[in-house]
Amino acid sequence: MIIRIVKMTFKPEAVKDFQALFENYKSEIVSQPGCNKLSLLRDITNTNIFMTYSWWDSQEELNNYRNSNTFGIVWPATKALFSKKPEAWSVEEVVKVK
Repeated sequence: MIIRIVKMTFKPEAVKDFQALFENYKSEIVSQPGCNKLSLLRDITNTNIFMTYSWWDSQEELNNYRNSNTFGIVWPATKALFSKKPEAWSVEEVVKVK
């Protein structure tokens, strides 16, 4: 299991557009083979900064999503709204407490 974390900083005027885009595609994204969970987080101080956390069975299934039609629509539309380059990490859980 891997967790994919993507930090995105949006132009302030583009936040509502991003939220609408995410709302429209969240079910499609989480329905991708190998995706177990998807969360959208928002910074409480800088409200134009969001992070997605997605839980995947394997790197291969994440890569399959990144090559999917859905990603081909969502990612370019999302990138157009950025004010800064996104940051991304693929991590694994080492210790879980509670």
